[in-house]
Amino acid sequence: MKADVIKLDGGNAGSVELDEALFGLEPRADILHRVVRWQRNNAQAGTHKVKTRSETSYSTKKIYRQKGTGGARHGDRNAPIFRGGGIYKGPTPRSHGHELPKKFRKLGLRHALSAKLKAGELVVIEDATSEGKTAALAKQVKELGWKRALVIDGATVNEGFARAAKNIDGLDILPTIGANVYDILKRDTLVITKAGVEALEARLK
Repeated sequence: MKADVIKLDGGNAGSVELDEALFGLEPRADILHRVVRWQRNNAQAGTHKVKTRSETSYSTKKIYRQKGTGGARHGDRNAPIFRGGGIYKGPTPRSHGHELPKKFRKLGLRHALSAKLKAGELVVIEDATSEGKTAALAKQVKELGWKRALVIDGATVNEGFARAAKNIDGLDILPTIGANVYDILKRDTLVITKAGVEALEARLK
């Protein structure tokens, strides 16, 4: 399938052939959901921690005598039922990540690209180069109507473009190796350079 290619100034730059295997799939929400869930779980810190009864600092002396008080029998102030005592089965540091086959991850990326194209939210540009001036790039982005956009470049990102984009709210740029389902789906517009298209096809075949 063919897609129009534009320049950053809005001019026409011909067209590019898009691979049906990457951009022509019928998007499946279940696949996208599984890949996004895998990404977010792997990103979760898992550093939450509470103290157990062996870690709280109270005397281990028996609180009061065993019999004759009319109350329940207690021996340790660190018991979970007391205020300030240890927490029973509370969270401890752990990894929330889980495994997902590499083939499935690639499939999810293909479906994300196809979903953006089907929704009319995919733009192909000739290249993502800039002199590093934020004001000039911000003006171009505004004229193109990009509000929350992700730019995917080739193997490397143009240094000037990355420096200018860093100060523009809602505009992010990634090299092809950094392209992922979560970042693609959460943006309103997906912008791919011609070099990015070639690199994605090479990566996902």
